[in-house]
Amino acid sequence: MAEQRLQKVLAAAGVDSRRNCEELILSGVVQVNRKVVDELPAFVDPEKDVITVHGRKIQAAQKVYFLLNKPKGVICTNRDPQGRKKAIDLVRTRERIFCVGRLDADTTGLIILTNDSELANRLAHPRYELSKTYVVGIKGQIAGEQIEKIKKGIWLAEGKTGKASVKILKSGHMESSVEVTIRQGLNRQVRRTLARVGLRVKSLTRTRIGKLTIRGLGVGTFRPLTKTEVAYLKKTTQD
Repeated sequence: MAEQRLQKVLAAAGVDSRRNCEELILSGVVQVNRKVVDELPAFVDPEKDVITVHGRKIQAAQKVYFLLNKPKGVICTNRDPQGRKKAIDLVRTRERIFCVGRLDADTTGLIILTNDSELANRLAHPRYELSKTYVVGIKGQIAGEQIEKIKKGIWLAEGKTGKASVKILKSGHMESSVEVTIRQGLNRQVRRTLARVGLRVKSLTRTRIGKLTIRGLGVGTFRPLTKTEVAYLKKTTQD
């Protein structure tokens, strides 16, 4: 396992917040392999090094993995000065977890939460291109030429989006819906892509991440990933 910042390891083990753990280190009460560490930055391997705080050995955090069906208005960050409800507040666990990627406040659906930073970094890396599927409610009707443009890729500020899979679920004069599958993770990519072709998004729900689906998961509820699902994510992001 790669070395990590000492304060991050302490926080993950539930000692205190990361900032307060920095203060503990600087105060001289933290030892690594029986040696006081009172300067930053400091790096440790939590699986090999013996770390103590005030003489008490910390326990390495158990790796946990959850799938949440995020409701509207909930944000995917661990801190929010505005005091809004966070995705991590909806998942009951003793471990310090975080969201893998983000869904904006107005987007609902699947989000993975974990404390496995190594897997999270791999899942977020564009090299592995894990597919993500969304169901989009659209105001008005959809033209075939709009669909073709989305499929081929749209130019955004960051560059051209990759090819997308698009399936019309409902087409009406007042309201339509489509299923869009992408492999990139640009900020608000689906909303921005559809806006570029003149489509107004009324609702957006992520229904699938790779092989993981929203099926059986009510809005605002979560479940642990199975061992098979965790193994699938790790295999998908192997070099």
